[in-house]
Amino acid sequence: MRWLGVCLIFFSPLETGSGRSEPENAVQQESQAQQTKSADLQQRDLRGAAAVAALSFTESELEMMLPGVIENLQGYEKMRNWKLVNSVVPAYRYSPVLPGITLRQFEVTGAPIALPNEVDRPSDLAELSYADIPTLAALIQNRQVTCVELAELSIARLRALDPTLKCVVTLTEERALATAKALDAELAEGKWRGPLHGIPYGAKDLFAAAGAKTTWGAKPYQSQQFEFDATVITQLESAGAVLVAKLSLGALAMGDVWFGGTTKNPWDLEQGSSGSSAGSASAVAAGCVPFALGTETLGSIVSPSRRCGVSAIRPTFGRISRHGAMALSWTMDKVGPMARSIHDASLVLEVLAGVDENDPATVDLPCPAPGAFDPKGLQVGVPKGAFGGNRSSEKERPGIFDELTSLGVELVEIELPEFPIWPMMVILHAEAAAAFDELTRSNRDDELTRQTPDAWPNFFRVARLIPAVEYIRANRLRTLLSQEMDRVMESVDAIVTPASHGSILGITNLTGHPSVVAPGGFRENGRPYSIQFVGHLYDESRLAALARAWQQSTEFHRRHPGL
Repeated sequence: MRWLGVCLIFFSPLETGSGRSEPENAVQQESQAQQTKSADLQQRDLRGAAAVAALSFTESELEMMLPGVIENLQGYEKMRNWKLVNSVVPAYRYSPVLPGITLRQFEVTGAPIALPNEVDRPSDLAELSYADIPTLAALIQNRQVTCVELAELSIARLRALDPTLKCVVTLTEERALATAKALDAELAEGKWRGPLHGIPYGAKDLFAAAGAKTTWGAKPYQSQQFEFDATVITQLESAGAVLVAKLSLGALAMGDVWFGGTTKNPWDLEQGSSGSSAGSASAVAAGCVPFALGTETLGSIVSPSRRCGVSAIRPTFGRISRHGAMALSWTMDKVGPMARSIHDASLVLEVLAGVDENDPATVDLPCPAPGAFDPKGLQVGVPKGAFGGNRSSEKERPGIFDELTSLGVELVEIELPEFPIWPMMVILHAEAAAAFDELTRSNRDDELTRQTPDAWPNFFRVARLIPAVEYIRANRLRTLLSQEMDRVMESVDAIVTPASHGSILGITNLTGHPSVVAPGGFRENGRPYSIQFVGHLYDESRLAALARAWQQSTEFHRRHPGL
């Protein structure tokens, strides 16, 4: 087995990037002005900066520090002379397999390509809006429905519902129909690429797709276009999937508000779909696409999936390439599929998993879509207090416990590691501020739709004052957290929690553990609520097999909003 590394963050001379950008005259002139300002720095300024780091220095210490700080400031300006685009990665990488952590491998039998035998073309193709991938694949393989017809059906539904849902940034109609036509020609020649052949899908609009804008949901980038495809787009196209739309995301991957409005929850149009994979969740829940691509740094797959009642897999950090995707946090960003069933999401994940030389975090480990699986005898951990009370209380005990125990699963109470999880998110904020440093310095952050204390413009500014020492301290705590989480996982096969459980969301996004989220029921107001399963590192196949076995015992994923 080949590993890319075993340290949390370490220097590598093999990092990829687009190379050095030379300084421009305008930048040099601005730098000279900044250097003049830095020379005017006073000891009182250092005293204020020290207070941010909770330090106190004597007057003689401040006097001694001042020349060195000024020299550093001038050095920072020289570094800023080199323009850094979002795609340039830092010269370090993160691996969730840290010293002291055991990589446990579990055998999972991959599912053979088994499509339903008796599937007939409906008189009205609109009846296929909520069909699962195997059903659609059977209709296509048997040539009862063409790839072009499915693409047109998806595009028409997106066009009809988008004025209400605000989930589409760009319809990729021309590209989709050309791809679908070519796939139909392949079928006529007897070539079938697999279960994704001719299946329409949408991609969160932070993935590059040649011929379409990639706006990142943010007004400053609404005309941005890359003439190449993100790795995941290339992988899906090779598998025969058809990109029909670039879907909305909250500006720069936060929330559900973008420059086109607020993306809506199809179950309740008075409510946003949550974010940041807002359009992906909304479009899947509304029957516009069978699956969509999302990303998560801190809840951006789990949260909208929970809100919109879709089934999704947030894989282990490094499982899927991020090349061609907007970077927010190089050590936390993850890509995952969002679908209407866990099995559908597994079929997509199998295509996307693997090494990409353009993303140094990726690993060479198999991730087959699981076949038939009996979860009897598995031990599933229930974090103490996760469901709001004592597990024995009938009033507070959700149906998930009965559903799992009826499958032969043993529920075990566990305690999650106790760490300052939310203070440790300075890791995310510091990396995000670095990724969008130019946006802050140019004041173009004023163009973002949300201008509140809890929105990116303010977070980026605040993050400028995070001491480098505290960023490193947070990462050292991250190592200890990962080791503690490994000890918790050692005693169970998986963990189950409400998808809204904040503590485990923060923990697993820092440690990189995979998660599967799916609808677990409906509230009196008709909105869905969801269950989350957390698994061992790189154990998505077994995790999805467990979650799928549970999902097949329920009907929650078969309900659809009454649009």
